[in-house]
Amino acid sequence: MLRQLQRAILKDILMTQASSCAIKIIFKKFPQTRLTDFPTSGLPGLLSSLAPAQVQRPAISATRSKIAVAVLCYINLLNYMERYTIAGVLLNIQNFFDINDSTAGLLQTVFICSFILLAPIFGYLGDRYNRKFIMIGGLSVWLVTATSSSFVTKTYFWFLVLMRALVGTGEASYSTIAPTIIGDLYSGAQRTVMISAFYIFIPVGSGLGYIAGSSIATLTGDWRWALRLTPILGTVGLILLIFLCPNPPRGAAETQGEGIVGQSTYLEDVKYLVKNKSFVWSSMGVTAMAFLTGALAFWTPTFLSRAQVTQGIRPPCTKEPCDTSDSYIFGAVTVVTGIIGVCLGSALSRCLRDKVPNADPLICAVGMLGSAPCLFMLIFLASTSIPATYVIIAIGETLLSLNWPILADILLYVVIPTKRASAEALQITVCHLLGDAGSPYLIGAISDAISVYKPDSYEWRFLSLKYSFLLCPFIGVLGGLFFLMTALYIAKDRRAVELLVEGKWAIFFQSCYILSFQNTKRNL
Repeated sequence: MLRQLQRAILKDILMTQASSCAIKIIFKKFPQTRLTDFPTSGLPGLLSSLAPAQVQRPAISATRSKIAVAVLCYINLLNYMERYTIAGVLLNIQNFFDINDSTAGLLQTVFICSFILLAPIFGYLGDRYNRKFIMIGGLSVWLVTATSSSFVTKTYFWFLVLMRALVGTGEASYSTIAPTIIGDLYSGAQRTVMISAFYIFIPVGSGLGYIAGSSIATLTGDWRWALRLTPILGTVGLILLIFLCPNPPRGAAETQGEGIVGQSTYLEDVKYLVKNKSFVWSSMGVTAMAFLTGALAFWTPTFLSRAQVTQGIRPPCTKEPCDTSDSYIFGAVTVVTGIIGVCLGSALSRCLRDKVPNADPLICAVGMLGSAPCLFMLIFLASTSIPATYVIIAIGETLLSLNWPILADILLYVVIPTKRASAEALQITVCHLLGDAGSPYLIGAISDAISVYKPDSYEWRFLSLKYSFLLCPFIGVLGGLFFLMTALYIAKDRRAVELLVEGKWAIFFQSCYILSFQNTKRNL
């Protein structure tokens, strides 16, 4: 049994078959060779990069850690408020610039595209340099560009598009690095709780973005004032980040504050992540979820507004300010269901994880597969009953929100500490590139393609958006299947990381080497 376990884990931690054979031969030819004599590539590089730092650092106090998490949660709230404020006033923007659905969807697409391009850069920097300084720089750019976008005039739509693209700089730096700081402040059940607290502000911030955007636009009569709220609040967050957030040593939570030194190249990091099956399959599941949330979050208020026009509940919007009550209601539903879903998902994870090793991806699969029929029903209920549609939306959003805290926790415990920022960046790049970068534009483009047959019909504009939404339930089913695949590998990958990080690899490698050397001797 021990020999089988050794073989299984050795297979996981060897970077390549070539490096494995080279190590065996070197040990045979030169018996006095030490592990530290190897260059930092392949398996030796992986192991030496996990060696505890030589300089002892005092552990960060519990109080300071909690304050840091609170600051990071506050900024995360503002990030998602700012992201979905545009969706809350989308009808006003379309009327102001006289743009169609696909052009309106472009506002979200350019934001996500800049997010995609910059996330790998910040991931690379976050694994090697001071993470606090990187976040401060990114957030400073975010504040400037978000404020600038609120002063656009009617003839300068291109300037709004450009500023929305640059806003992605701040979010790319923050979303990539902030979870890794929490991962280095806490471990085990405490980490799950703190990650849940951090990710609960994704749905809460998104919902408040709709509410704040629509409310301010209604009060002021100008949608541009809605874009000025988050930069004001963001300035406070930047000051708090500077003075209250530490930069803990990487892997501090797992090594009692000592930290872990990373010595690998970015290419080696990517190779390690691509071979991590749990990371790959869970990232594909996150991509499907990003597609759904991106499309629905951007278009649902507009879809419901058109449904009510079709039913004769309200007149069509022909001039500003438009009725934004759907954004307000949808935002409130998102906040409530987000809190319920994140808390429920976190509780299920803590209760089942010790009993069922692959419970986390199974919970995510249930959330995705359960949301698919809800998405299908809301598409067809909207034309007959708006209250019933909101009920289905609430159920679907609750199921999707189960996944937010679990997804981040999965990444943190299946990836070694020195590669977590790169893992966050790579996952963000993939999930946004194939997910919500294109989904708002794709839904809008399909809607425009269908609406050309009756461009002057308000009913047909609603139906065109309705038919374009039919893509979403199928993506939900696909995401559920990806999480089921993750469940096949997650227990093994998590155990491999624990063995490496806890410092047990030295004894383990010695026993594995004896076994491998005996096999090599027979083959030479």
